[in-house]
Amino acid sequence: MPHSALRSNTFTPIDKNRPFGWRDKFGYLFGDLGNDFFFVLTSSYLMVFYTDVFHISAATVGLLFLIARLWDAFADMAWGRFIDTRKATSKGKFKPWILRMSLPLVVSGVLMFVTIPGMSQGFYLAWAFVTYIVWGTLYSTVNIPYGSMASVITDDPVDRTTLSTWRTMGAMLAGLVIAVLGPMIVFVDNKISADRIFMAAVVFGVLAICCYLACYNLSKERITAPEETKEKVNLKITMKGLIKNKPLISILAASLFLLVCTMLTGAVNTYLFKDFFGDATKLSMVGLVQIVATFLAVPLAKPLVARFGKKEVASTGMLVVSIAYFLIFFLQDPTVTQYIIISGIGMFGMSFMSIVSWAFVTDVIDYHEFLTGLREDATVYALYSMARKVGQALAGGIGGFAITAVGYNVAMEKQTPETLQGIFSLATLVPAIIYLGVFLILVFLYPLNKQRTKQLASDLSAKRQTIH
Repeated sequence: MPHSALRSNTFTPIDKNRPFGWRDKFGYLFGDLGNDFFFVLTSSYLMVFYTDVFHISAATVGLLFLIARLWDAFADMAWGRFIDTRKATSKGKFKPWILRMSLPLVVSGVLMFVTIPGMSQGFYLAWAFVTYIVWGTLYSTVNIPYGSMASVITDDPVDRTTLSTWRTMGAMLAGLVIAVLGPMIVFVDNKISADRIFMAAVVFGVLAICCYLACYNLSKERITAPEETKEKVNLKITMKGLIKNKPLISILAASLFLLVCTMLTGAVNTYLFKDFFGDATKLSMVGLVQIVATFLAVPLAKPLVARFGKKEVASTGMLVVSIAYFLIFFLQDPTVTQYIIISGIGMFGMSFMSIVSWAFVTDVIDYHEFLTGLREDATVYALYSMARKVGQALAGGIGGFAITAVGYNVAMEKQTPETLQGIFSLATLVPAIIYLGVFLILVFLYPLNKQRTKQLASDLSAKRQTIH
């Protein structure tokens, strides 16, 4: 590899006045708390809002989600490359973009849930397409710098795993608030209320702004590439390195399938409880149990990873959640209580993948530097985010088409038994199969087990020292 290329992208400390600590952890937690106030709200209720309030067919909603997420995937990559070519400011390279773009992001999110009386169905269809695509694009301008920021807050592998854990806690807190309060706020007489969901969007939007401000003020970027030695980014070298990065490719595949499953179940679960179980408010309880299960996994993640490794812990968790959903499916006619308990056990297993997933990203960023000598945090993170957006696109499209395929009819007070069974299978058997696929990818394709990850850190450290 070119000696100059390695030198030009080697990160060095720029600020040690305040060492890494609790302020950074809380700051990073607040970032994903702000992100997920709207992300969880839209993934949980936007589809049913479009079908039951705007009266857009589920298949059309699926098409919208597919188009928007595919667009967002390319927006992620473009924004990541853009940020990697920008100079760091006195406040850092990444977090100023969070401050600049958070208000437009929140405003666009609120506009998605605006209902204007007297408008035609064609107007609502156009409104849905425009507002949702704009929101998704603006989400990239905040989420890409936020995700990339972890690698410049600290260069310590243990501290980076800690940041991944705190990020997950932020996402879970948002999920807890929306899962518990959401159904009680947005549903009236087992039907979604246009006025109430708009009110919820405004409240969560204000909370999101507060969280972004906290992230900006509490977190601190400490690492940057020296400006005087930077060379023009070589896209050819970058792409060649990305293609050869086996850990990146396999974790991209796992993330894609995982996001398909998460988004699909998030959309279908509303119909499962509203129609199959006949009580949408019970979503509050299942959300509470699943998120409590995740918080129970948080203190166990670090010692388990330290002993067994990220790959080993995450893959075991994926096997547990797959078995749980298979069990629910084979019960065929479970009670709400049975569903809540078994899915909670499954969520406990999947939590370990969620907790360490962002630490996986820092590992593949290190591997990219090892292969190419280029430290391109935003580009690699953007590619990872791009895969997640493709997963969301597929899930949104599949979710809408699948709900239509099983015969869901919004005009019917009670769905047919065949439709109810189809919804049940979408919410149980399909996730069980997908989670099993993620388990197999981690076990057989992802190469960075505990020993190889430690060796990578050692080799990369030695390579960096040779150029100083």
